[in-house]
Amino acid sequence: MLQIHFTPEDLARTRFAPGPDPMWELVISLHRIQRRDSSVLFGPWRRQVMPRIPVATGMISALSPPVGYGFDFLTPQTGGSLSAQAEALRATPQWRLRNDFAAHGMLNPRRRLPSWSKDLFDGRSSILTTIADAALAYFAACLEPYWRHICNEVRHDTARRARAMVSGGWSEVFSKLHPSMRWDYPVLSVGYPVDKVMRLEGRGLVLQPSFFCRYGPTSLVDPVFDPVLVYPIEHQPGWALDGTRDQCRSLSALIGRTRSDILRAVADGISTTTDLAVVAGVTHPTASRHLAVLGEAALVISHRHRNTTLHSITDLGTALLNGAQPWLPA
Repeated sequence: MLQIHFTPEDLARTRFAPGPDPMWELVISLHRIQRRDSSVLFGPWRRQVMPRIPVATGMISALSPPVGYGFDFLTPQTGGSLSAQAEALRATPQWRLRNDFAAHGMLNPRRRLPSWSKDLFDGRSSILTTIADAALAYFAACLEPYWRHICNEVRHDTARRARAMVSGGWSEVFSKLHPSMRWDYPVLSVGYPVDKVMRLEGRGLVLQPSFFCRYGPTSLVDPVFDPVLVYPIEHQPGWALDGTRDQCRSLSALIGRTRSDILRAVADGISTTTDLAVVAGVTHPTASRHLAVLGEAALVISHRHRNTTLHSITDLGTALLNGAQPWLPA
């Protein structure tokens, strides 16, 4: 659990980032490639970009695995373009790298780094330049073709959060930002893989929407960085395909908008009835009824795990979302 402690001054300084952060999206998109999850939402994109991934991108993946500690210096807080962030990567001071290595040793004690990481530990400019160039090459090949759509989706999400702010203040914003969040002033509790306390101490908090982030928010470990909380936006699957809007509208017309939203959320890895109800904007009993209908149609399957019912999508459900012809036994 991540516990973020606010003061009145922190609330006054808390704000949304104006758009997607190139390096955050770059690093987290590599997680989607490494984990091969969220097949409905990111599967088409992953299949398109896999042949184009530059070999040197593996250096970034080695420093930022999808599970465990990722080096904070990979997401410099320049507030500018990818070019500005690449320049910041090249100019990373040695003390910041040493902080990352110390955190890696503490949080990932069993994960060995590649042999070239010694040059990085020593702060050699050549290795930093190689990493920055790898970031630029990966972005150009795998993210740039989709960047306009990514920016539009993030802007739409931010606009929706702004409407929540107008109607109910920060309490309304935090309650809808992610199902794992709980707001009890002065503490915002966030579902997190490790226990951590973040004291803002008058600096405020930057809420950074992310297109490729899934499942739960993430943040930086090193307290020298400005406080930031990266959270997943809500968006439609099939974004990397042509005709996405018509496909989404057709599915909603076929099974209803709420069931369509729930089916997409299940496909994207949201598995509990409570979280699915939050995503769909309905009550728990209503979500349960919709899930029962989807189950009877063999689009989702449900099973009990201790005191919780978990839901997952079937091959037929995935085929329906993708607009494909499923394989059916004779």
